[in-house]
Amino acid sequence: MFIDIDCAQKKKYNQNAYGDFYLSGRFPNMNRVVAVLSDGLGSGIKANILACMTSTMLLKFMENNSDIEKSCEIIMNALPVCKVRGISYSTFSAIDCYENGKAKIVEEGNPDFIWIRNGEVLKPEYQSIQSKTFKNRKMKVYNINLELGDRIIFCSDGATQVAMGSKEYPLGLERSGLIKIILNKLEQEPEISSMDLSNYLVKQIQLIAPNHNLKDDTSILSLYCRNPRESLIFTGPPYHQEKDSYYAKTFMEFKGKKAISGGTTANIISRVLNIPVYTDLSTNSGKLPAISRMEGVDLVTEGILTLTKTLEYLEDGSSQNDAAGILMDFLLDSDCINFLVGAQMNKAHYDPNLPIEIEIRKNVIKQIAKVLEEKYLKKVSVQFI
Repeated sequence: MFIDIDCAQKKKYNQNAYGDFYLSGRFPNMNRVVAVLSDGLGSGIKANILACMTSTMLLKFMENNSDIEKSCEIIMNALPVCKVRGISYSTFSAIDCYENGKAKIVEEGNPDFIWIRNGEVLKPEYQSIQSKTFKNRKMKVYNINLELGDRIIFCSDGATQVAMGSKEYPLGLERSGLIKIILNKLEQEPEISSMDLSNYLVKQIQLIAPNHNLKDDTSILSLYCRNPRESLIFTGPPYHQEKDSYYAKTFMEFKGKKAISGGTTANIISRVLNIPVYTDLSTNSGKLPAISRMEGVDLVTEGILTLTKTLEYLEDGSSQNDAAGILMDFLLDSDCINFLVGAQMNKAHYDPNLPIEIEIRKNVIKQIAKVLEEKYLKKVSVQFI
């Protein structure tokens, strides 16, 4: 079971900084995912700092294998109270989840999380822990077992309180209203990814806000338990030419989605398996070579130029409608990404006319793998051949 997790956020209207803060981490050797969503007091820079501090401390505790419950209790007891408003400097939701389904969730001050299974909202039992420092502060601790297809939704109160005081939503959207939006979307798209669901919900919340101006920072953290989506990217000719046939067949027999990045690589597979490859000139962006088409392969792109630009897009979190943007979407639509990287040297990489920032294929792939693992929480394996 793969834990697909992502978060979407919108700032309060007229603010330059997010008052909510989200952090997550994946530990492949432990089949474990941890995430924290914190809502800082107020909005803007001050709220951002408070939420960032809370999330960072909690994640560091959990990364060091500290028990999530004890970690959260320390934070709950340590967070100061605003002297003016008399409330905590920040609230938080945290989850520590394993791919066998065992999960522990701790909430302090944020709206109750939403747990959906087969179109039904579950109501798990929890333990309430009173703060030793503040009488009006307590946290909820849940020990749950997730199953394939389950979804968990966390949010900041900007989501549930949107449009509060309006004629249609005098008490705000509320948790019940958010649940209706979620269930309607899941009925339409049962297998929607966490990234797409989070983005959709934030957009819907903004549409509800008067004049579409959010009066509070809004965050949606979504978790989805699903079968992993596997992909394989073959780039670069194998070091030993006599193994071309073996790796071409290995590539084509892969059960998940397949992509080729590199003209030489595509020609090797085309030659060995007698499958023609065609350039799709309609995808020529002017800056990057066009993609190609090959039967049985989901995507075929040029090599080092496209890979380097894809790395740039992944780091920035944005892309263009070109071959690198298409490759980025291919990667982000996968959970477990496998790279098959040929180690034969390509003289074109040393052409002095090429941009100086282009690196050797191996290094670009290593950087792409690192970004996919650390920023997008993907499982990545790289095999040099």
